[in-house]
Amino acid sequence: MALRKTVTTALVAFVSAFAAIGVYNYFGLNKQEVNIVEQTPGKLAAYEVSKTATQPIDFRYAASLTTPTVVHIKSTFKPEKQSSYGGQDPFKNLFGDDFYYFFHGPNPYNNQPQVATGSGVIVSEDGYIVTNNHVVENADEIEVVLNNNKTYKAKVVGRDKDTDLALVKIDEKGLPAINFANSDSALVGEWVLAVGNPFNLASTVTAGIISAKGRNINLLENDVSKGTNTAIESFIQTDAAVNPGNSGGALVNASGELVGINTAIASPTGSYAGYSFAVPSNIVKKVILDLEKFGVSQRGFLGVSIRTMDGETAKAVGFDKPLGVYVENVNKGSAAEEGGLKNKDVITKINNISVNSSPELQEQVAKYSPGDKLNIEYIRDGKKLTSTITLKNKYNTTASVDNNKDILNALGVKVEDLSPTDLRKYGINGGVRVADLKDGKLSEFTDIHKGFIITQIDDQPVNNVQDFVNILQNKSGKVMVEGIYPNRPMSYLYAFRM
Repeated sequence: MALRKTVTTALVAFVSAFAAIGVYNYFGLNKQEVNIVEQTPGKLAAYEVSKTATQPIDFRYAASLTTPTVVHIKSTFKPEKQSSYGGQDPFKNLFGDDFYYFFHGPNPYNNQPQVATGSGVIVSEDGYIVTNNHVVENADEIEVVLNNNKTYKAKVVGRDKDTDLALVKIDEKGLPAINFANSDSALVGEWVLAVGNPFNLASTVTAGIISAKGRNINLLENDVSKGTNTAIESFIQTDAAVNPGNSGGALVNASGELVGINTAIASPTGSYAGYSFAVPSNIVKKVILDLEKFGVSQRGFLGVSIRTMDGETAKAVGFDKPLGVYVENVNKGSAAEEGGLKNKDVITKINNISVNSSPELQEQVAKYSPGDKLNIEYIRDGKKLTSTITLKNKYNTTASVDNNKDILNALGVKVEDLSPTDLRKYGINGGVRVADLKDGKLSEFTDIHKGFIITQIDDQPVNNVQDFVNILQNKSGKVMVEGIYPNRPMSYLYAFRM
């Protein structure tokens, strides 16, 4: 009898415990792990629930994989020379007092070179390194320090102001190169590491999550006064700590793959205050391949003015809620006009990837070159339509942009070779004549006039137009141009910045 009672009690206890565990699991009270099983750009990720206990994220693998690929960049700015105009330094007027004294101190003719520092990421084993344009754009000399403390001189391969990216090269082989992630698949809430050299502290790693995507913080310069608005700002926002010196460094995922290039912080003090911003890796890959091959970014344009939809605009076009990107204007002769887009259309997808803000649309288009075809989905008068659009370049053609033409356009100058008769007449061995001037650096920042004969650039002889372009194509920072005017007895020296 006692044995039967004992067995019955044990059985009841076992059944009760089993039932309690079943109820506990049924109502989701146990600790669960959420695993991403699908990441499709423009769609919600699918999830499955694992019954195993959540494990802490371990960043050791990603850090060990990434730190050898991140370098320290030191940009040196030499003291400015006095021009032939006497005591006035042209660079002071060129950039304003704040910029000038930041680099030169209170003495306009400071003899000590100034050094700015940043970071870079090795993208190929033969020495190509991506960084931010603002890290190297005004540098006279660039020094790269690897993770193993080896030091190299670097040269600029190309720069893209619209994305604040630059590609530099050192003479070395067998370097560790970073792997690229698909930034379209990166998700808000995903763990990331920021790797760089803040405050000259080499190989610093910080962790955070992706806080947002497609951020526009109005960081990059646009010359709105001239009707140009070509900067691409669709940053990945993260709360990983980033400080001065991190610019150009790597933002990587938990697998050590490049998600973006750290570019800016949002801070009232100049130091980290909670959020930082990175250029997405898909844009980085496109731009650096262009810079390596062409020396200039091959940017494709739709040729439209757009804005992010808000509640009022959505109501005006008959939407229940904001959706897509509103087309305010379609430029004449643009890729968009030839593809059938019209004012007041609402673009919803680019190559099957949803776009719901102007930065998102810019980011998708920026991945393609002139001549590439895009499938555009849009809504007009409540109807869903599609169109195939062939992108154009900034000169409104489908051809690749010639770096030489780009340099001459940036300077706003047309130059021509001198004849042997001209050379004998002026008593010079070589040079190029300024045949025409339009809006550009030369007319904006110097007093050069049509007819000026350029004989030297930074003490390098200029014998013909090809010399002129070759010398300037890899120039950054200050440039000194020397030459003569016909029938004037003296030489003239002009200064500007590339």
